[in-house]
Amino acid sequence: MQDLLLESPGFDEFLLELTVFSAAKLATTEPMLCAISVERDGRPVTVASSSDRAKRMDEEQYGFNDGPCLTALREDRRVLVEDLATSERWHRYAQAVTHDGVASILAVPIDAGPGAAAALNCYALSTDTFTPAAIAEAEAYAGSLSRMLRLALRVHRPPVHPEGLHGALQSRAVIDAALSLVMAQTRGSREEAAAVLHEMARSSNQQLKQIATDILNGTTLPERRLQDGDKHQ
Repeated sequence: MQDLLLESPGFDEFLLELTVFSAAKLATTEPMLCAISVERDGRPVTVASSSDRAKRMDEEQYGFNDGPCLTALREDRRVLVEDLATSERWHRYAQAVTHDGVASILAVPIDAGPGAAAALNCYALSTDTFTPAAIAEAEAYAGSLSRMLRLALRVHRPPVHPEGLHGALQSRAVIDAALSLVMAQTRGSREEAAAVLHEMARSSNQQLKQIATDILNGTTLPERRLQDGDKHQ
């Protein structure tokens, strides 16, 4: 996470890469969709998502100006929706996102320091993902994000204009495409693909977006990763 902060040119880029990292970190046998929402000094909420599906789940909440993640952010408390399909509290929201296949939601507040609020939003595709152990892990992980997020808010002022967010969304699209390509080449999981990208970024001292762009342009993966992929056959 320190590397992400040091290498990110702006707050949106840092938040984007942090959500991709978080999704890989919290994934189990099933993928985890993650988003991080940050509000500071009365400005509009800044959101970064690990995938297009997570982005849509967030956008619907902001359309209603209500939802599990906004509640966690605004009320500084954990919100667990064990089964979105049967939830009475979030009935309208559940209807709006039913086509995305998300079955349960866990939103955990992150201590972002004075004048700021933040939340880690986790979307699962089954109703049995958020076990007590998984919830405890997500809360502990959110706690570990606090110091880094507070530092990022000091180093990178959140953008006032939407151009920064537009650039971050473009970066996410590039990273998503590279993750899919790595998964296809190695026959591994999204978590393993994210680990490949982060390993390549660290070893080459480049930003994650640049590594993703290079992969899409034909850069060969580390030999041992390709060999690991052959073992899955």
